[in-house]
Amino acid sequence: MNYIFRNENALYYECGYSNDNAIFVNLKSDRWLITDSRYTVEAREKVKDAEVIEATDLLNAVRSILRHRGVNRVVFDPKEWSVQAIEGLRSRLPHIRFVPKIDLSHRKRIIKRAEEIEFLKRAAELGREGFEQFAEYLNLSGLDRREKRLNFEMKAAMSRYGEFELSFDPIVAIGANAAKPHAIPGEIVLKEGDLLLVDAGVKYCRYCSDRTRTVYFKEGVRFHNEQRFKSLKTQKAYDLVRSAHDRAIENLRSGMTGAQVDRLAREVIEKGGMGEFFVHSTGHGVGLDIHEMPYISARSNTIIEDGMVFTIEPGIYIPEEFGIRIEDMVVISNGRAEIL
Repeated sequence: MNYIFRNENALYYECGYSNDNAIFVNLKSDRWLITDSRYTVEAREKVKDAEVIEATDLLNAVRSILRHRGVNRVVFDPKEWSVQAIEGLRSRLPHIRFVPKIDLSHRKRIIKRAEEIEFLKRAAELGREGFEQFAEYLNLSGLDRREKRLNFEMKAAMSRYGEFELSFDPIVAIGANAAKPHAIPGEIVLKEGDLLLVDAGVKYCRYCSDRTRTVYFKEGVRFHNEQRFKSLKTQKAYDLVRSAHDRAIENLRSGMTGAQVDRLAREVIEKGGMGEFFVHSTGHGVGLDIHEMPYISARSNTIIEDGMVFTIEPGIYIPEEFGIRIEDMVVISNGRAEIL
């Protein structure tokens, strides 16, 4: 297949290197990484299985390659390209069909190689250690700290003070703010007895981790799944989320669709009378991108296969009261889910 990529993670997957101004071209067995003079020295040191071309006008270099290779069809992901860029190629190369294929790189990456799974496993281990370090901070200094300060401390714990890059900006939400699935940290102050939701991840060799825990804040707090809340309503919601999380992981099998896996978790919360408060999908793939295929949602017809890595993260969010989510990454091995 002839294709062109512009997304950095797509480039990295193809040739082991990327930067913010590069294009990758694949024409059958011939491959090129086109970039500008700021990056060519490093690119030539790191690029694998592709020729590095230096250019001041990247699109013009792409046009030249396509014109001289005599191709008549090139596939691209429209999520990576502006309309202007693609039209700039089409207008000068009218004999070539530029065919859009959404999530082209994600589809290539949906089954993880053994090396990738090891990177993801290590990222998940580092993430767990970051949560443990953050728990130590909470027990020593977390009381009466604002969400903004807690967010800062979580970043420090997850990154080991800058040694590792984060998968995304952590979510650290107290009480009613946790009812927003992607809460922004604010001025709320952590008190004993508060519900605290923490969602964070770290990268290892560019591969992401993703983990969420919801805890009852008290002396000796730990980010495990055994939590006891004073409010009966909160406890019921927590127990439903935990049961949904556990049921999906224990019962999902290769050969199911993403929608069937989503149903395993969603049924638990619906039967518990809180289905209206489960407002997002059950999970998403994780790899070089924090969100990639497969998607574990009610609309997903993707067949689950060995080698796929994705999250299981059911949640309940009751506006102006609280939010609860429990999330782990799993890899499908021998037809079943193994928590990373």
